[in-house]
Amino acid sequence: MERVRTWLIDAGIALALVVLGIGGTHGASQGQAWARDPGVFAYTLVVIAALALLLRRRYPRTTLLINGAALVTYLAADFAYGPIMITVPVVMYTLGYQLPLRSALRWGGGYYVVFFVVSTVRLLDDTGDDVWRQGAAWAIASLALFGAPLAIGAALKTRRESQADVRAALARRAVSEERLRMAQELHDSVGHGLAVIAMQAGVALHVLDRNPEKVRAALEAIRDTSRSSLDGLRAELQVLRSPITDAAPRSPVPGLAEVGVLLDRIRAGGVEVAADLDGASGGDLPPDVDLAAYRIVQESLTNVLRHAAATRAEVRIRRSGHELLVDVSDNGVGGGLPGAPSEPAEDDGSGTGIAGMRARAEAVGGRLQAGPRTGGGFAVHARLPMAGVGREPDLSGSST
Repeated sequence: MERVRTWLIDAGIALALVVLGIGGTHGASQGQAWARDPGVFAYTLVVIAALALLLRRRYPRTTLLINGAALVTYLAADFAYGPIMITVPVVMYTLGYQLPLRSALRWGGGYYVVFFVVSTVRLLDDTGDDVWRQGAAWAIASLALFGAPLAIGAALKTRRESQADVRAALARRAVSEERLRMAQELHDSVGHGLAVIAMQAGVALHVLDRNPEKVRAALEAIRDTSRSSLDGLRAELQVLRSPITDAAPRSPVPGLAEVGVLLDRIRAGGVEVAADLDGASGGDLPPDVDLAAYRIVQESLTNVLRHAAATRAEVRIRRSGHELLVDVSDNGVGGGLPGAPSEPAEDDGSGTGIAGMRARAEAVGGRLQAGPRTGGGFAVHARLPMAGVGREPDLSGSST
């Protein structure tokens, strides 16, 4: 459809120049007494010069050769300067827009030299100083006739390519951001599942001979957790296999409505979890804030399992004005003990651990603080604006 539209535009331009050339050539010759009266040959050259523009998009060099041959022949035959000259700016603009600049200058410069030589020979009087004056004036006028359209075409070509580069860069950035998002989702969901599985496997081994019921419960927790993690992994891989469209299947987005299941997994492994989830109720949270809050709680508890050696954790989700406050703390070895790690998770800037939680908070306009507590253990505190991105929440009084 686009090809048909551009062809119709070129056909309209060529037809208009044919009509203008045929209708105006005779009138132009009336004001130039020294010129030959146009005949069939002159009108044929006018038509050829105009119809050559039909090829200008696909074959700009061929267009130049055909148009140039017709125009130079027309001038060499001493026909009057007339509407045929209007085809020159169109050809030069096409060269600048379609060809690389160096190639456009080479072809356009060659056309100009031939045109200037032929037109100068027939135009100037062979008398004294008038030759130089008229030659200089004609050189400037003809150079503008050729050079200005070529420069405009080249400038528009540069703009078009710059816009294409910007669009390509934006597309690459979108792909990169989507890959980072998927990597973070996989890290959070699968990493949490593996941490829970490792914890439950340790529990099962510990009570293998003494408490079969506890072993059964641990194995059931491993089964459920691995199934959930595999479902999340499968959903993300399905996104990769699907075409990049707005209708591409997406994995179900978790939220605070599922935080109870998350806490049950932690409790099943022997870690006591006290929870205050008043702020999670209502279901009126923006989806991005809901997801960010859930992932922060999930990653914080995953770090408790992996690194803190804690026996107790506290999760508190509440609302304060237009902000959702998320606090997760534990009594492990995240701080306060000699030689204890200052942070319980890998924070190498790759989008995992605390860096990943902080990035999630900042993505929705919030902030996150994490660090050792004074009396031992580790705490994560996040403030997430429920009104959307752009708010600058105050972190005064946040717990660390």
